[in-house]
Amino acid sequence: MCGLTGFCDFNNKLNKEHLDKANAVLRHRGPDSGNAEIFEAKNATIGFGHRRLSILDVSENGNQPMYSDDKSVVIVLNGEIYNFKEVRKELIGRGYSFHSDSDTEVVIKAYQEYGISAVDKFIGMFAFAIYDIKKQVIYLLRDRHGVKPLYYYHHQDTLLFASELKSIYTYPVFKKDVNKTAVSLFFTYGYIRAPHTIFNNTYKVQPGHYIKIDIEKKKVENIKYW
Repeated sequence: MCGLTGFCDFNNKLNKEHLDKANAVLRHRGPDSGNAEIFEAKNATIGFGHRRLSILDVSENGNQPMYSDDKSVVIVLNGEIYNFKEVRKELIGRGYSFHSDSDTEVVIKAYQEYGISAVDKFIGMFAFAIYDIKKQVIYLLRDRHGVKPLYYYHHQDTLLFASELKSIYTYPVFKKDVNKTAVSLFFTYGYIRAPHTIFNNTYKVQPGHYIKIDIEKKKVENIKYW
């Protein structure tokens, strides 16, 4: 398992203390290490937090948030890429070198080579957030079958995201307004169907989809990739 949390706050009200608190809630998902980073963009404050359960590479080289070699891309990931060795071999053939045995490093370098379409190469269960600092774009992406959870809250120029809703609860800008449509769905189907959740302005990233956040344009898109 692992856990991730973060935000893109165009109001610049959230800080490292808020991120650390949200990240701490996910400790049960990743007891081996926990880190959080704040990034100051031109018109937004961005936070990426991660709790790690060490499996593939138990050294500190596999800790997250993880950066590309040139520090232009950062990622937090929950899950496992089953075919990461094959993708890694392909990237080595294209001139990339690796500093860990982590599948997360493969994801970040595949993104550098192929862009967000790199996801088409991955076989596995995963949810991750990528911040492309040069392009000023954030992607929140979920695997094809939705094995790994990923939630987000988007309201009043703030977007929060996390592996579990209770991490999102900790942010002071979050409002626990009950989604009446979701209540109806629960009594109809016995569960709340994606992309809805029990709260207004709060959603599940749908399986085979990603959320694209254009920081400069303050634009949020929901895009189907599979």
